[in-house]
Amino acid sequence: MTDSRLLRSFIPPYILNRIIAHGSEPQRNAAMQTLNHVRSLLPNPGRPSQPPARAVLPQASKPGLARRSVHDAQNKMLLPGMPVRLEGQPPSGDPAVDEAYDALGASYDFFWKVLARDSIDNQGFALIGSVHYGQGYENAFWNGAQMVFGDGDGEIFQRFTRSLDVIAHELAHGVTESEAGLIYANQSGALNESLSDVFGVLTKQYTLGHTVEQADWLIGADLLMPKIQGKGLRSMSHPGTAYDDPLLGKDPQPDHMRKFVITSEDNGGVHINSGIPNRAFYLAARAFGGFAWEKAGRVWYDTLCDDRLNQDATFDAFAKLTIDHAGQRFGAEAADAVQQAWAQVGIE
Repeated sequence: MTDSRLLRSFIPPYILNRIIAHGSEPQRNAAMQTLNHVRSLLPNPGRPSQPPARAVLPQASKPGLARRSVHDAQNKMLLPGMPVRLEGQPPSGDPAVDEAYDALGASYDFFWKVLARDSIDNQGFALIGSVHYGQGYENAFWNGAQMVFGDGDGEIFQRFTRSLDVIAHELAHGVTESEAGLIYANQSGALNESLSDVFGVLTKQYTLGHTVEQADWLIGADLLMPKIQGKGLRSMSHPGTAYDDPLLGKDPQPDHMRKFVITSEDNGGVHINSGIPNRAFYLAARAFGGFAWEKAGRVWYDTLCDDRLNQDATFDAFAKLTIDHAGQRFGAEAADAVQQAWAQVGIE
């Protein structure tokens, strides 16, 4: 899991492109730098991939105990940066460092306590995070070895460590890579993104103790600066409604297959079309009620770990497996609830 081609970033290219087209000069510069960096790390057949630098790892621990290390990139783009806080050490006083440390711990706890999974690879993989990455860097990403968080530009985006679901989202990319290796393009790529949103929002709900009804179902609700007209970057309950802002434009996510976006951008629209399976998960969770991680989350995790889930899985193939797993674990009524959830987004 150390191939730089595994980079999975949080902020979609369509948002960065919108800022480049409509932002002020500082905003455009920050967005351009971020977009160029993300593109530089994506697969290039003519360039051999380079594995990310290795971080200083905390000592191995027994299952059920996280192994965290948080590093300060010092506004450079060299990873992992200077080690600032290792597992068991007290708060550093740097909000970004301590937010990353706490959120990595909360993410580990969710996967361990709810799903009995020991970190990213289920074998105690060390959770490495780097903060203060670049200057005005408007993204967070997983690069196959660690998680990386920018500080934002302070005008559109706040620092990315503020959002627990963003950190859990990036960690979940590693889980998906370890279990299913879903190809990061087209429908399988949108499923890859959706699964990170699912486990990101479940980690937040679990940490806060929120039921399906209490939860906001927003991804990145803590990222937008107050002047931006939006609730977050994505809404799982109502895709396409997260923001509507003169600078960022309107949230383009579809909530039904009839609105599926065909595009060559963003690896075939992985961040846009993830709205469809996101809403299906929300509808299933709402049908079950209670805590979303107890039934819907369990079904989605079972599906992720199913050997029948192909790397190039379509929405339809994934949906069929979730229905099967709902029936296996919770019975025919649960299978019907999941089937109805998918039907409501046009997948039958």
